[in-house]
Amino acid sequence: MLTHEQMKAKMLDKPAVRAEYARIERNEMPMFDLILQARTEAGLTQAQVAERMGTKAPAVARLENALITGKHSPSIATLEKYAAALGKKLEVRLV
Repeated sequence: MLTHEQMKAKMLDKPAVRAEYARIERNEMPMFDLILQARTEAGLTQAQVAERMGTKAPAVARLENALITGKHSPSIATLEKYAAALGKKLEVRLV
């Protein structure tokens, strides 16, 4: 069985995968880092964010895991709820 790092290295050998990974890393990862940093700065636990969002802590854990791994992209509505729970406002801009 391959480790995570071995599997990642194997997949990144493929040009199409490498290109998509670079695109995500360049465009999406900084945004995801900001979102996760906002909760840390707010001093809130996942459970506290969940309560403010009207959901359960495991849902917030799944959301944050999705942001970290890039396995799926949460909806704008979900990100707006998350931002509001942190006392923030989500802005999406084209530049």
